[in-house]
Amino acid sequence: MNEIRVLSPTGACGAGFVEASFERALQWQPHFIGMDAGSTDPGPSYLGSGAFAFPLPAIKRDLRIALKGARRLGIPLLVGSCGTAGGDMQVDVFARLVREIAREEELEFKLALLRSEAPRDLLVNKWRAGKIRPLQPAPAVDEEILLNSCRIVGMMGAEPFMAALRAGADVVLAGRASDTAIFASYAMLHGASPAQAWHAAKILECGAAAVENRKTPDCMFAWIRPDHFVVRAPDDSLRCTPQSVASHSLYENGNPFRLVECSGVLDLTQSRYEAIDDRTVKVSGSRFEEADQYTVKLEGAEWVGYQSILLGSVRDPLIIGQIDGWLARLRDKVQARACMVYGDGYSRDEYLLHIRVYGKDGTMGPLEPVQDAAPHELCLVFEVTAATQEEANTLAGIVRHQALHLPIPEWSGLITGLACPYNQMERGAVYRFNLNHVVQVDDPAELYRMELHDVSLEVTA
Repeated sequence: MNEIRVLSPTGACGAGFVEASFERALQWQPHFIGMDAGSTDPGPSYLGSGAFAFPLPAIKRDLRIALKGARRLGIPLLVGSCGTAGGDMQVDVFARLVREIAREEELEFKLALLRSEAPRDLLVNKWRAGKIRPLQPAPAVDEEILLNSCRIVGMMGAEPFMAALRAGADVVLAGRASDTAIFASYAMLHGASPAQAWHAAKILECGAAAVENRKTPDCMFAWIRPDHFVVRAPDDSLRCTPQSVASHSLYENGNPFRLVECSGVLDLTQSRYEAIDDRTVKVSGSRFEEADQYTVKLEGAEWVGYQSILLGSVRDPLIIGQIDGWLARLRDKVQARACMVYGDGYSRDEYLLHIRVYGKDGTMGPLEPVQDAAPHELCLVFEVTAATQEEANTLAGIVRHQALHLPIPEWSGLITGLACPYNQMERGAVYRFNLNHVVQVDDPAELYRMELHDVSLEVTA
């Protein structure tokens, strides 16, 4: 194909997009629609628990519009990283939503599910063979981490999507996937050079994020040609400029000139960004270097404990002036009271008390460069993590009472220095990332499983 036309409705399924922009993009006759649906940005709980970062009604709205548009034109719809983390149960929920839409809209199609949860025995064998290594600055992995993780997913490249398309899938719902692989797969399957396919995919992955004046999540369109590609937002009020498109190469990358994928590295050193008009940009000169060894990024999450949180504000200038010492004394008071409740042998290692101080360094912590600010009030977020929810709640209650009345030398008698808008709140189970590694594979599809289903009116009725 001399030209492959691609529509990306939004940077995240569930974040939304303007339906009028989508309808205009359909008039440009895309060959396929691609949509990312996940990220590690919201944190490890979505991988650990299987929850969703966006509400299901919002996800279903985006899926409905995209699916109806794809079936109207008879083109594939590819969705990657379903349900935020791309776990098997999250893919299943997306499949349920798609089947509901098919029934409600009277649609028929062939559905492919690509599952990305990696088999533990396979990963253990890879580790024993020395084929798993950390990405900086992650620590080395061991067999215990692999076996004790709640869930481990492998970030798939373009090849599993290509396999699903070859199998005749009209709709592909994939587990954890490289954002760019969603868009590069169809293009490379139909003859686009890897350089043009991967670079166009990088601009498309976040919808209209590469425009100069983004107002809301919205659509992006690309025309991929043999030696260049062109990008434009369907909404004429949005402008792609050489600078806005080039700058998107910085997004989520440590090196803006070398973007690593499973199968190689996209080299943007010689890329050229040229304005065709005040809304459209042509990109050329990109190169793709095939990797000597195909690797897949692994993401894992493990259970940490149960958490209870408490919010409070401090406005007393005397407490604010000595907040670090006040918090250190608070920790000692909490520990002393905890020993009264649970016994003298109760150690600080039994729980974690983390305190964020917004107004001082709550966002950046020790990296905060402003050290001499004089705020008139501070917001304190207390996070207590313990082995059980009951224990976390008990400790949070201790924190609350001790913080309310913790004295300072300048005051005598009983004081109340903390204002709490709510009592402590249960967060439930909490998780942490424990894998940011790559594994060497012999086959790009080695970690994945594909299922094909015929979604028909008879089946869905």
